[in-house]
Amino acid sequence: MAEFRPSSFQMIPPVIKNLIIINVVVFLLQSFVSFPNFSIENFFALHDINSVFFKPHQLVTYMFLHGSWGHIFFNMFALWMFGSILENYWGGKRFLTFYILCGVGSALLHLVILHYQNSHLIQQFNALDPASRDEVREQVASQINGATLGASGAVFGCLAAFGYLFPNSTLIILPFPFPIKAKWFVLFYAGIELYQGIRNSAGDNVAHWAHLGGAVVGILIVMYWGKHDRRNFY
Repeated sequence: MAEFRPSSFQMIPPVIKNLIIINVVVFLLQSFVSFPNFSIENFFALHDINSVFFKPHQLVTYMFLHGSWGHIFFNMFALWMFGSILENYWGGKRFLTFYILCGVGSALLHLVILHYQNSHLIQQFNALDPASRDEVREQVASQINGATLGASGAVFGCLAAFGYLFPNSTLIILPFPFPIKAKWFVLFYAGIELYQGIRNSAGDNVAHWAHLGGAVVGILIVMYWGKHDRRNFY
């Protein structure tokens, strides 16, 4: 399929509209409302399974929280840009299923990577004598209890699905000074995320593997649906 030409098209279909509203409302609560003895991020954002704050529901809830105005703006803009087309193409129920599965898949891969990265830290901590543990306990807790939040993983699933379904659609996306086909943009972006994830630079707080997890799950779902042609998978 080269381009998307729907028979009817909603600029902001209902699921996309409600997802944006929910994300904005939650972000406003994060930014302007404080609760005594309760942290929204600690309870709803995604944490390492070794963290005292980890809860299973975070596999879903983390994707409705954001860290800054820029973070939520670009995620919601990309969700609207690519997700609207997918919702118009699939329908609301199927798109919502897809979106949530991509977000959960993104979280699971991120947790695997976190467990691998932090397991060495925990082993080193446990090998220290009690006095040394007290000196580094706060530093270790800070890393283990770090929160992951944002819709990026689910949005990357939408981007990957769009590139797979409409590979020859032309996009104009900054900073590219020229039109680029969706398939090349998706591959280029995924390559950057893979490189950054492997590099794992100090101070890089972007969850690159979560992005890739969402993209991989998105591609697998679209391939499965295409193979079995189950239009009512929900």
